[in-house]
Amino acid sequence: MPCETKPRFVVLYGSQKGQAQSLAEGVAEVAEEHGLVAELSCLDQNENYNLEKENAPVVFIVSTTGDGEPPDNALRFVKCIKRKALSGDHYKDLTYALLALGDTNYANFCNCGKTIEKYLEELGGKQFYATGYADDGVGLEIVVDPWLDGIWDAIKGSLSTINSQRTDCLKEEAGNSPNETPDSSIADIQLSPLTITDSQNCEPVSESKEARSNFASLTSVSATQTAPADLRPASPAGSLGLAFQAAGSVSTLRQDAPIVDDGHVTPVASLTRSLPPLSESSLNIPALPPSYLEVSLQEVDAVEQTFGPLNKETLHEVPISKAVQMTKGDSVKTALLLELDISAYPAMMAYQPGDSFDVFCPNGATEVEDVIRQLGLCDQSNHSVHIALRKDTKKRGAQLPLYIPQDISLLFLLTWCLEIRSVPKKAFLRALVEHTGDGVQKRRLQELCSKQGSADYNLYVRDPGLSVGELLTAFPSCSPPLSILIEHLPKLQPRPYSAASCCLRHPGKLHFVFNIVEFPACSGRPAGRRGLCTGWLSDLINPAAVCPGNAESSGAVARPKIHVRPRSSCSFRPPSDPSAPLLMVGPGTGVAPFIGFLQQREKQRQESPEATFGETWLFFGCRHRDRDYLFREELEGFVSSGTLSHLEVCFSRDDQLEEGTAATPRSRYVQHNLLLHSQRIAGILLKHNGFLYVCGDAKNMAKDVNDTVTEIIKTELQVNQFDAMKRIAELRDQKRYLQDIWG
Repeated sequence: MPCETKPRFVVLYGSQKGQAQSLAEGVAEVAEEHGLVAELSCLDQNENYNLEKENAPVVFIVSTTGDGEPPDNALRFVKCIKRKALSGDHYKDLTYALLALGDTNYANFCNCGKTIEKYLEELGGKQFYATGYADDGVGLEIVVDPWLDGIWDAIKGSLSTINSQRTDCLKEEAGNSPNETPDSSIADIQLSPLTITDSQNCEPVSESKEARSNFASLTSVSATQTAPADLRPASPAGSLGLAFQAAGSVSTLRQDAPIVDDGHVTPVASLTRSLPPLSESSLNIPALPPSYLEVSLQEVDAVEQTFGPLNKETLHEVPISKAVQMTKGDSVKTALLLELDISAYPAMMAYQPGDSFDVFCPNGATEVEDVIRQLGLCDQSNHSVHIALRKDTKKRGAQLPLYIPQDISLLFLLTWCLEIRSVPKKAFLRALVEHTGDGVQKRRLQELCSKQGSADYNLYVRDPGLSVGELLTAFPSCSPPLSILIEHLPKLQPRPYSAASCCLRHPGKLHFVFNIVEFPACSGRPAGRRGLCTGWLSDLINPAAVCPGNAESSGAVARPKIHVRPRSSCSFRPPSDPSAPLLMVGPGTGVAPFIGFLQQREKQRQESPEATFGETWLFFGCRHRDRDYLFREELEGFVSSGTLSHLEVCFSRDDQLEEGTAATPRSRYVQHNLLLHSQRIAGILLKHNGFLYVCGDAKNMAKDVNDTVTEIIKTELQVNQFDAMKRIAELRDQKRYLQDIWG
């Protein structure tokens, strides 16, 4: 009797921080449960797959990074499919499905996935399942979960179609009509109907058509909700014309104090407590992620005290030569400017205006100690950590984390290697269930990682940015092994900052400015906390080293050092042609890179007075003129010297009218000032090949600026919304609309 061979398909991923990779690995791991075999590869491992000759379905799972860029491990693939030399039938035999991860807080939402989809379609590829656009801005699982539920039926349907086509070809080669009974030696793939579970009532829902209907009801596409990057060719006809995308947050619960009525206390939902109907519902919880690491702690005779990241080949340990508080004490936020002495590091001194660099910071000592205590390892904090792969693991492609060196202590591991501030993913919560002793706490963790508890997960875990340590504190009976943390927590990432200076003005120095981030108290966080890097930097600075205002020196004090690294492939730089007009939008600390722009422009004007320089506009905003107007004296100096043609400033919390007007209320935000100069802005961008730079908050400001510029183009050109968005997309493609934004 011939050995049964399971049908195969291919899973390819492109991932920057591990989310897309984790999803792809999850698909590969559960394929066997559906009677399939998955071949998993990263997109940059092109020696493992050949899409031109692939005769099995291909599933792409890709994320987007930066300003709509592909992840590092997908960049080569994207460049390859964009080659003009490829013919329109290059991928004529390719059938694929695609899940794109993105964040609508950024303008180029899911741009990598959309780029891959666009070019595969142009090269002859055919979709067998509608693309999913998962939005981290409201919760990836809103789209990811139903998309994954439906992918298995779609894969089997695609395999059936491929097998049928192959059978027809074999019949024709044998001289038979396609309608005749196939030769008995040709085995059809037997497809069993896919059964999914409805997330509302836990009753089985049969038939894939109904499953797709449920999926469609969860998601929608709206032209008013999508960014310019959504301008792509229409999907193939039929069911693939529907693209799945989250329409918004589904969080509906509120965090309120207990209600007291006639002496009776009515409980309310919280991180550790649910209410009906969730507390009484049957739950669909994800499968337990397979463990793949064997971790042991070994006592050593002597521990070498190491401070700072181990991978120092590309890092520079530079001293902080000056610290200046840019805001007054009664301002809502505290902004600090740090000056780094980079005179001993030639590679650092070559930075250009607009460049950014990474700051490597540790996890806080108190938080690290809390996690060690919660793991029950207080007596072993200085023991050496040894990590090996489990021999019995069922995880496909399991490998040791490359960012964790050998022979480091537990204390060093949690201080410099793992992002213990990261928001726990549902897979991590699912793993914690197995290590929670209290039944009530165990049930609550099951709810938070279930489909039925998605709203609670968003409200109490994801939205407030709860950390692993805070979660473990809230569930004291949970004591996971160290291996669970290493398997599920991402690498501790450096924090990027924009240069707020120009080396022509400050040779051997590098400036950057930041607000000290504050996270408020919430359910699960009894007391507020500061941002990881900004809090660490402010603690690192000796109070005597902080100069109020624009003081030039802080006296003879100890100079702390930090580890920094220049960031590669920066495109956020002034145009090479100084005659090109320049529009800069940077409220708050977003003004930082434009200080470098203008310092360089001022030097260029001094050195080449006969040269032609285009007009420069800066749109700046803050809360109060007298509290947080960053770089005020320097900006006004640029105006006086003619370096800055137009300085448009607005103050969102000041009540006075705009200067020079009697009855017209002032502009509150930068986008309002943009509207006041609609004609000039449209002319600069559309007639004079000008450049628009936007720096700052992605969640609100950058989106509002994008919408405002779209409206300006729509009004000035008298075109519809779609055509205006096309013009915006063209500006982005031409690198004349550039963003340096953060969430």
